[in-house]
Amino acid sequence: MPGRTTDDQTLRGTGERVAEAADTGDFNGPVSAPARRRWLRRAMVVLAGTPVLAALVYVPAPEARAADNGSVDVQLDSLAPSAPVKGDTLTISGRVTNTGSETIRDAHVGLRVGSALTSRDAIDDVNERTRFRSGLDPAEIDQAYSVKIASLPAKAGQEFTLRVPVNKLDLDADGVYPLAVSLSGETGARSYEQVLGIERTFLPWQPEAAAKRSQLTFVWPLISTTHLTAETLPDETQTPVFVDNDLAEELDSDGRLGQMVALGKELPVTWVIDPDLLYTVDAMTKGYRVRTPDGKTVPGKSRAVAEQWLNSLEQAVQGKKVVALPFADPDLASLAHRGKDVSGSLGQLRPATDKAAQAVETVLHITPSTDFSWPADGAIDPSIVNVATSAGAHNVLTRSDSLRETGNLGYTPTAARPIGAGATAVVADARLSTAFQGDMLTSRNAVLATQEFLAQSLALNLQRTDAQRSFVVAPQRMPTASQAQTMAGALQVLQAGRWTQPLDLESAAKAKPDPGATTQVPGAGQYPDALRKTELPQVAFEKIRTTQNTLDNFKVILSAPDRVTIPFGNTTNREMSTSWRGRPQEARLYRDAVQQYLISLTEKVRLVRKSDATLSGHSATIPVTVSNGLVQDVQGLVLRLKSANPTRLMFEGEGGVASDEVTVQGGHSQSVKFTANATASGPVEVTAQLFTKDGVPYGKERKFTVEATEITSTVMLVIAGGVLLLVLAGIKMYAARKRVAARAAAGESTQPSDESADTGPQSNSGSGPGEKVDR
Repeated sequence: MPGRTTDDQTLRGTGERVAEAADTGDFNGPVSAPARRRWLRRAMVVLAGTPVLAALVYVPAPEARAADNGSVDVQLDSLAPSAPVKGDTLTISGRVTNTGSETIRDAHVGLRVGSALTSRDAIDDVNERTRFRSGLDPAEIDQAYSVKIASLPAKAGQEFTLRVPVNKLDLDADGVYPLAVSLSGETGARSYEQVLGIERTFLPWQPEAAAKRSQLTFVWPLISTTHLTAETLPDETQTPVFVDNDLAEELDSDGRLGQMVALGKELPVTWVIDPDLLYTVDAMTKGYRVRTPDGKTVPGKSRAVAEQWLNSLEQAVQGKKVVALPFADPDLASLAHRGKDVSGSLGQLRPATDKAAQAVETVLHITPSTDFSWPADGAIDPSIVNVATSAGAHNVLTRSDSLRETGNLGYTPTAARPIGAGATAVVADARLSTAFQGDMLTSRNAVLATQEFLAQSLALNLQRTDAQRSFVVAPQRMPTASQAQTMAGALQVLQAGRWTQPLDLESAAKAKPDPGATTQVPGAGQYPDALRKTELPQVAFEKIRTTQNTLDNFKVILSAPDRVTIPFGNTTNREMSTSWRGRPQEARLYRDAVQQYLISLTEKVRLVRKSDATLSGHSATIPVTVSNGLVQDVQGLVLRLKSANPTRLMFEGEGGVASDEVTVQGGHSQSVKFTANATASGPVEVTAQLFTKDGVPYGKERKFTVEATEITSTVMLVIAGGVLLLVLAGIKMYAARKRVAARAAAGESTQPSDESADTGPQSNSGSGPGEKVDR
């Protein structure tokens, strides 16, 4: 081990190496101080007589024998302090579980600490080991600090706690030391001590502040999935409708976003925020509704939670750097690979960037930076860079497993790299950025992730270069609550400032680049296949374009277009969100729902179905009704009527097509009358269609039949004569009734007079008494 004392080195002759190999099972591996002391005692007795014989008859230690080290699971639940200093006592707690079928006897849990690792690759090598490797794994320290276990039955477990003063660990020079906890014991099949299980981790040792400390930038992302629909209630405040109420759970104090805000408040981080999250939470504070599985909506009940979260966030970001991503965090790689050939897709980025700054300023009352773009997992190629910078961002947040080093620097360069056209790639360290992925709910995983993160950060600082360098950590976009807690715990250790000091993301992007660092953006062929498979398909962008075209045709007829364009414009950005990766079915359903809802709104302005009509005569008026089911007025619509047979039925208008501009108040209907001229009898099909002022058809056309009847002059004379006869007959009847009434008033008899008998032959049958002559 580098840094051992001169006395130790002097004692290590040929005989010592033989004895050490016997103790450890490795003639080239490390040896602990207790092992050296045991050898010295043996050497004084044995080697005084016959050195060669002593070496031949020496009985190997148990670890020299084959070990069945897959039968015990060793779990570390806590390790404190994570980065000790002189005078500390290292305390490690955990649990050992016998996963085999035999009882383990005479066992003990021991601690192993090896020589300082010389590189970051060496840390990776230790991580790749699974079973105990004699000679590669360090020797156990003095068993005085071990925990004895007399018996451990099959499938049984037992907790342990190791407490070891740091000065007993032989930590010399600053560095990263491999640390392992193992269980050794005997089984029925093997009645000798063997290593039956081991867990490895790392112990960073930098007890004093380094003369040269790395600058570390930690990105703290506040991003969520899409929760808002385009739907709003038809009220004055346009109450929003949510897909679900999952966001409320995230905002709760124990939820993912609640934890991110509470933890980030106390940490030296740069907040990277999706402005759509702020917009969505702000909408919750004003009242909202949630869609249920049956398609109905119910009132949202988490206004107070949303208000509390926003208040906490506003306090947390005070005095901190805040970066706003484009609104709804659009998937830049999907746009570059699948969407750029669909017209209008790239045009969504600039408005998304403009809305980003406005949303942050409105909700948090601070001015963010909008000069950063962040492709999924930091993977880039030339087309992604072009798209990422097309909306005005000059800095692309990438990762070192994408923009890889191809030179021979011998160390990890500063994060900032100029990549041409005034753009800067801010290269996050891949090892640090991915350290907290996976399940951090178990304390075991959290401990291992924390120790590896600290080890890698110290290894970066210990690399051989005199220049101070700047490193960036960009973790997963949406850390779970447990992942956030683990990240915060590791950052709190670094706050001691012994080998790092904090730096915000803007300053990291402006840092002086290393001259020898790679600046060549990887080609399209190097983009990871796994990421490419999760991109939004081209049909997604085509559907988005269809929705946008529908919206463009709809808004021109509205008296208050902002009531529609703002929610649907935001939803268009949401349809491109990076959060849809890995959720293709949900993304498709969301896009379909947006288009269907928009169409349902456009159909509220429609032509009312009209029944067939009959037209008698040369000219008449035909009414057509337009209904407006929206809450706002519509204007700028043109209604056109067209005859399928203009030679038989023609409307007054250019080319025989009647048209009239229509304005309809919200919630009302308006009838428009058109003059039609018939030139011949028979049925004629008429088509009614609404158009925008630009001549674009709006809504469905309506067809109905007009029965045209031709009326000649002869027919008109016959009709007129018949009417005249009817009039004369009526006058005669009226006069007769009047005469009868007058006679009755004068008392005259109603019997016929002698004079009247001349009018015709007599009749033997006269009228009876009282019978009227004018019946």
